[in-house]
Amino acid sequence: MTPIQVLHGQPTPEELATVLAVVSARAAAEAAAAAGRAGGGPASAWNDRARRMRHAPAPGPHAWRTSGWAG
Repeated sequence: MTPIQVLHGQPTPEELATVLAVVSARAAAEAAAAAGRAGGGPASAWNDRARRMRHAPAPGPHAWRTSGWAG
């Protein structure tokens, strides 16, 4: 991780700790996402095949009929 510098102002130790916690959590989340993509998972929600699975029938005039169809 690159060093972080305070360019303007005098942050309190609590403010600085909060900023560092957020930046560290963001970096950890990005690293976990990169590791998940390297494992063969979908790179984005658009490539996720689970999105194409059949959903529950929407209410409508023929919902009773489509609710019995095998999914």
